Amino acid sequence: MKKQLDYFEIEGEFGGNQDWFTNVVMHIGGCAAATACDSCIYFAREKGMKHLYPYAPYDLSKRDYKSFSMKMKPYLKPRKGGVDKLELYIDGMTDYLQDVEQSGKHIRMEAFAGENSCDKAWEVIKRQIDAGYPIPYLLLRHEDTGQFRDFIWHWFLLVGYEEKTAGDQKKRLVTAATYGQATTFVLDELWETGREPKGGMILYSIEDGEKRESAF
Repeated sequence: MKKQLDYFEIEGEFGGNQDWFTNVVMHIGGCAAATACDSCIYFAREKGMKHLYPYAPYDLSKRDYKSFSMKMKPYLKPRKGGVDKLELYIDGMTDYLQDVEQSGKHIRMEAFAGENSCDKAWEVIKRQIDAGYPIPYLLLRHEDTGQFRDFIWHWFLLVGYEEKTAGDQKKRLVTAATYGQATTFVLDELWETGREPKGGMILYSIEDGEKRESAF
């Protein structure tokens, strides 16, 4: 069982890349803003919500992406400690959406805390991806500082999943998009951090008038 979103590339790289940012504070701490930018580009391309991205969604460039990141910066600005709570992302993204959204479809968000079980997280990930939603993921502390070195205290998107079976063993894999690359992790290893605080995920849904387009 495998599913991956039809994710975008920017000049040959898989999604956006925080390392492109020339603004110093965004280069160091702009991962939440980059995650929001990537979400908006995806929704503009795949959900017809072109007002969320102020440039050409089918002619993506690093130049436009960097400009867009500076538009997103006031909403999810780097700060001491970072955007280290799910609610901070929801608040900042909600403010941006309220400023740019038009009548019709509206994005809604809810937090899924890292204290939930890995089994529950797996089911949520499958439902979100199956429904065509990328998943903002916040990883805070982790005891495995080798494998997850570049992902600790970091926002990124989950854009795919795969379940592999070998004999009686099942391996649950997820695909993360960040730093312009796709990286595959075993979900159990990613989710079971062994450290506090744990972070979690943001679950998107779309409301169209009175109709809610949701994974649930």
